[in-house]
Amino acid sequence: MPTTTEARYDLDHAEVQRRVAAFLAAHPGRTGRFISAVVGNDHPLANVGRTVERLIFEEAFGNDVSVMVAEYRRYEDRSLFFVIIDGDEGVPAGAGRIIEGTGIGLKTVDDAPAHIGVDAEAILAAHGMTGAKAWDYTTVAVLPQYRGGQSQLTVSSLMHRTFLVAGARAGVRHVVTMLDRRAYRNMAMLGINLQPLAGSGPFAYLGSAENRATYCDFPGLAEDIAARGERLLGTRPIGDDAGAQALFDEPIRLIAARACEQVGTGRGIDEHIIFVD
Repeated sequence: MPTTTEARYDLDHAEVQRRVAAFLAAHPGRTGRFISAVVGNDHPLANVGRTVERLIFEEAFGNDVSVMVAEYRRYEDRSLFFVIIDGDEGVPAGAGRIIEGTGIGLKTVDDAPAHIGVDAEAILAAHGMTGAKAWDYTTVAVLPQYRGGQSQLTVSSLMHRTFLVAGARAGVRHVVTMLDRRAYRNMAMLGINLQPLAGSGPFAYLGSAENRATYCDFPGLAEDIAARGERLLGTRPIGDDAGAQALFDEPIRLIAARACEQVGTGRGIDEHIIFVD
């Protein structure tokens, strides 16, 4: 497929469908309803991912095209997109974005000082970010029609698993991210050891009333997530896993266990990830 270099957040529905159809035609033989396409910032599907971002952020926080352009302009050339495609319907179901760097120049590290009162250099020092590859997991977006029930579990699990597989492939060492209340809760449920960035607390950010800047080590993430799933299933002792203890008697326990298994191990899901090099 040809590439496009103009970052767009306003593709119409027909253009989104055209680009998704072209990608599916170029990658036949899929099995299952959903696939995850990992594409660079100048691939035609990248603007599908950007449009999904804008739709979600505008719905949730009022961030329209002008806000998205202003916020991400500096980071477009270091962005990697995960576009989750509903192959049965020929449309996107969600999208994720990674910004790559080593510290200063990551959006979370650039934006956090104004909200947490700690400068960028001190943030990096607090987490041992001394030049190894770092990813800023800036977007985890699922479109409304795919929220709730089995679809959300599949789409979200596929996106997070793509993050783990792509990060291992790229040799990532550090992860930073800004998370609103819902995203923070969902990632914590997976057993990810989210550390407050430089010991910071919640703050308002880009329309989100309760946002957290967080850090985690990338190595070991998949193992930690898989272990949380085993604890929720009762096949591994809970020990001091407070998150598993809190979930164990909740109705959501088995759903969370399933998500942890899929994300942590890739079982039944890795074959649906397509890298476009």
